[in-house]
Amino acid sequence: MGLLRGDDNPAILRGPMVSKYLQMFVGGVDWGELDYLILDLPPGTGDTQLTLAQSLPLSGVVIVTTPQDVSLKIARRGLRMFETVHVPILGIIENMSTFTCPHCGQGTDVFRSGGGERMSRQIGVPFLGSLPLDVDVVAGGDEGRPILVDKPHSVSAQAYLAIATELAGQLNGLPTSAVRPFAWTWDTNEGEPAWVETATRPSGSHTTPIGFLKRDARTLSVLWEDGHRDDFDVRDLRLACHCALCIEEMSGRPLLDPTSIRSDVAPRTIISVGHYAITVNWNDGHSTGIYSFEYLRALGDRDMAKVVEDV
Repeated sequence: MGLLRGDDNPAILRGPMVSKYLQMFVGGVDWGELDYLILDLPPGTGDTQLTLAQSLPLSGVVIVTTPQDVSLKIARRGLRMFETVHVPILGIIENMSTFTCPHCGQGTDVFRSGGGERMSRQIGVPFLGSLPLDVDVVAGGDEGRPILVDKPHSVSAQAYLAIATELAGQLNGLPTSAVRPFAWTWDTNEGEPAWVETATRPSGSHTTPIGFLKRDARTLSVLWEDGHRDDFDVRDLRLACHCALCIEEMSGRPLLDPTSIRSDVAPRTIISVGHYAITVNWNDGHSTGIYSFEYLRALGDRDMAKVVEDV
């Protein structure tokens, strides 16, 4: 946005416009052939982060923090948010870890030290490395000379290189999702997602789907990585919507009158939402509900428990 508006003109945008511009920049730009597309985000858990997680099949996220406690708390919240929406956490980087005086060689921990590594141990994610405070990095950034090009043998350049090498190795080793992003038209089956029974394994995740299938006109089947299959009546799914139009957010009180939902209600389209959910556009005009994979599995388990109880 700075390139479009100039240095002194702020882009004053509400959340929906931020999300719209973000989708335009990512999806509407001819990026050419890329090894990686890296998006540098501000700290937080707002519209930008959620839009990315819902709109793109992100390969992973790197959490960057400085060592002091206040930064660590913000970084931890961001990490938990991406965990919630099933974006892999590739690791933690500790930035501004130490400043080494260029005159005397004495190191000073301006923002303390070791906070990022300590958080990685507590949460159980990789620690990718520490980046020092370095005046050459600042000067190179302002003048368009990356430290790896300008001073490739410096401590900072070697730290960046080590972190990049570790990240590349992690990305190459990530498992490929059995179900790719999809927009599925229910009536015609156009865009039908995969159903990969060979990907099941007893130790697999019980909230990672490896297949969606239209069992019949009234039944959506979901195959989970642990081999379990749930069959959902589509009207039951419509009744189970827990968006703000159907459930009061503060109290959890149901707002949806089941008698108002017609018996032939059915999906028009089912669309994947990032790595963690689907959204359904219904033929009664409703389209605001997001069904997370955790919620779908819980619905399946609840129905199974009800069947056992009835028996």
